[in-house]
Amino acid sequence: MFELHHLSAQDQWDWLQRGDVSPVELTEHYLRRIEGLNPRLGAFSRVDGDRALDRARALERGTGELWGLPLAEKELWRRAGQPATGGSRALAGTVAETTDEIVRVLDDAGSVSLGATTAPEFGFPSYTEPLGRPPARNPYDLSLGAGGSSGGAAVAVAAGLLPVAPGSDGGGSIRIPAAATGLVGLKPSRGLVPAGAAADSVGGLVVPGPLARSVADAAMLLDAMTARRSGAIDYPRTLRAPDPGRLLGAAVRGEGRFSIGVTQQSPWDGAYEVTVSPEARDALTLALEALAAVGHGIEDASLPDSSAYPGAFRVLWQAGAAVLPLDDAALDRVEPLTAWLVRAGRALPAGALVEALTALGDFERALLRRLFLPEGARLDALLTPALALTPRPLGWYDAEDGERNFAQQVQYTPFTSFVNATGLPAITLPVTVTGEGLPMGVQLIGRPGGEATLVSIARQLERRFDWQRRHPPQW
Repeated sequence: MFELHHLSAQDQWDWLQRGDVSPVELTEHYLRRIEGLNPRLGAFSRVDGDRALDRARALERGTGELWGLPLAEKELWRRAGQPATGGSRALAGTVAETTDEIVRVLDDAGSVSLGATTAPEFGFPSYTEPLGRPPARNPYDLSLGAGGSSGGAAVAVAAGLLPVAPGSDGGGSIRIPAAATGLVGLKPSRGLVPAGAAADSVGGLVVPGPLARSVADAAMLLDAMTARRSGAIDYPRTLRAPDPGRLLGAAVRGEGRFSIGVTQQSPWDGAYEVTVSPEARDALTLALEALAAVGHGIEDASLPDSSAYPGAFRVLWQAGAAVLPLDDAALDRVEPLTAWLVRAGRALPAGALVEALTALGDFERALLRRLFLPEGARLDALLTPALALTPRPLGWYDAEDGERNFAQQVQYTPFTSFVNATGLPAITLPVTVTGEGLPMGVQLIGRPGGEATLVSIARQLERRFDWQRRHPPQW
């Protein structure tokens, strides 16, 4: 039986524009699905049903990029008058006084916020299993996690509780849950999204981006995020989209032949035991065969010297936690991983942070020279596995030992963080499923500002694998 969520986000927008469905009807449809499915899935930490319906009724006829489409902000983002806990018990009762710019951008595009999607405490883990609250469960198997930190957003889109969802990515937090739940996850270049271009994360690691069921839907949401709006802060580092809808156009056309490198190497290999599972290798092989059949040039590639990378990235992760608004008493109310990160970060000498930033800057320049600049391989994109392992069982991560927990995150997600450290764009694509029916995917990494190339290649793969027609049981 047909239901509204069976339509793509683009089709839902078209129906809204034609008047075949109203914002109120679409909002009511998704609220009913959330009411019925969210208790088992843990996708939403907050549902603002009354507020969403008021917003849908108040929307005047418009042509906004997201006009009438239901969305939800990530739990880590602030909306004035709503809880602003960062997903932590330590900040229980905190209410936001202001609204984050990325939330305002999505509102200005005409979307209808249904609430907030679940995130782990302060967004640091690559899984979404907050203590004392329901975890974000993988809709393909409820005994498995959905990844993180945009885990709730991924679950909502995969299970048809939202047409698309915004997330943020500081070490893989869009791409990891997208890969775990069979979605397209797009991390844009550092500075592409104006609302995410401020230096509000150590090393500029964190950027907003889309999670979607199709490449075109992801491009549609990212176009809305990158649109220039009156009153928005114009950061000097912002990369400018040349015209509205450029990524959606590239995603719909899916044209071009490109030079693509491939590697199973990660910058963590020398410091941690990283093993690429047979399922991850199979997904990579399928993608390579499809890319070669389309006519792309394929060549083996390798990363530059990565010996300084693990220690440097670890310092940035700890330094990011050090500035959380937590006093010593509050540290007794946060999760063990957070407390470990905060204490380790606050014990770092200033020189360690400077050295880490320098090391990651050196790695970024070396990677660009090796892969994307004329003196190197001059690739258009680099292909890697999306994740090294299949989606992890709930409770797999050590909840008490921060060191072991960090190592487990590296073992599961060794291919994502270096994209943040280098500021490059990347997209994860769910090319196949395992024998147990679990999504497995690949990652394409592009040149700075190379999102159009990535979505073009991704759309070509989508035509061959048809992953947008693959859905979990809740669908």
